[in-house]
Amino acid sequence: MEMATSFLFPPPPSILVNTMTVVGLAALPIMVWSEVRGNNLKYSKFNNNNASSPSSSSQKQRFSSVSSRTGMLCLYTPAFLAASASFFLSPSQDLRFLLLKSALSLHCFKRIFEVLFIHKYSGEMASDAAFTISSGYFSSAALVLYSQSFTPGLPEPGLDLKFYGVVMFVVGIVGNMYHHVLLAKLRKEGEGGGKKEYKIPKGGLFGEVICPHYMFEILVFWGFFMISQTIYSLSLAMSTTFYLVGRSYATRRWYLSKFDDFPKHIKALIPFVF
Repeated sequence: MEMATSFLFPPPPSILVNTMTVVGLAALPIMVWSEVRGNNLKYSKFNNNNASSPSSSSQKQRFSSVSSRTGMLCLYTPAFLAASASFFLSPSQDLRFLLLKSALSLHCFKRIFEVLFIHKYSGEMASDAAFTISSGYFSSAALVLYSQSFTPGLPEPGLDLKFYGVVMFVVGIVGNMYHHVLLAKLRKEGEGGGKKEYKIPKGGLFGEVICPHYMFEILVFWGFFMISQTIYSLSLAMSTTFYLVGRSYATRRWYLSKFDDFPKHIKALIPFVF
């Protein structure tokens, strides 16, 4: 316990935050196992909601769909609004709180920018998946900020990580965007109309791992934790890590099933390791 207090603020006096911390840690292993087993959230290459599927008509009766671009915008816009609104709803002179608000806002803005100007799309996204993921992003952003709102005025943790967190966040967000640009270049301009053509990514760290964008995304969330140093942000970083480990494993397995020439030395997430 003493070791934890050396790098964490004490738990906030909030039943909501403390409950969601526990619930988040308990729920994510289930999502990881679902990803590994192939029960993926239906977006990106794992979205099988297309007209050629024999069961698509019955599936669409149960769940409506939206265009992929609209769906992706729905994922990140509520979280961006929550992060941006925090500057006005929770004004504070606390440097740590200001850094966290700025990092969250920049992260969500980058995602929206990528949706509008970088990513290329074909097909649709199941609206239930869009709603589920959007709700998760929004609640996570709101709760990490709400949890931080209890820390101004408290004694700082013995080990101050916030500036290391800023560095990790910057490395993560730049690396993530760079590899998203490489992925976008794989799709020909104007490619769409329901046609999905995937290729083995190249460039950057794609020669070592198939999901470097996930690796850098993990760094972003650990940057959030190091900036904030709250128990909820720690649970969020751990949950994100576990989920993206499962997602990257499923992604590598997908490429292995689709491409006979997929290089076997390319790992899922961590170069030379996993």
